[in-house]
Amino acid sequence: MVLMEVLIDWNSTRPGDPAHVLAAYIGHPERIECAVCEGPDGIVGFQSLRLAVPGNTYEVEPGWGIIGTYVRLNLGRQGIGQALFAHNLRAAQTAGLSWIEATIGAGNLGAQAYYEAMGFQTYRTEKGAVRKHCTVPPLSLTLT
Repeated sequence: MVLMEVLIDWNSTRPGDPAHVLAAYIGHPERIECAVCEGPDGIVGFQSLRLAVPGNTYEVEPGWGIIGTYVRLNLGRQGIGQALFAHNLRAAQTAGLSWIEATIGAGNLGAQAYYEAMGFQTYRTEKGAVRKHCTVPPLSLTLT
């Protein structure tokens, strides 16, 4: 499972079992979208986008999006994260979000570089974490 693999690599004690993934990402009440990328051997990555509500765990500004990205460790830099973000950016536009926020471990330089490549900029640092955000461009409509 992708999340468990990533958490083990991070030496994290956070849960990563299927029941947690279902509750925290797929079935979360503030979920806007949870995009999944599949490869020949199953799921290789997923990205969760949820709405920040007052009192949210991450202390993100209410009304912003909260994003989390998880890709199999041996598959980085192959376009998986970019494809996931393109999908969720469209979902953020459809939901009318203006900002998306990612909270990243201070030592997770790969994730920081990924989010910067997606257009995120650091707006706050705190003990053990870097917070990045990006603006969500308005949804452009094409009439045919």
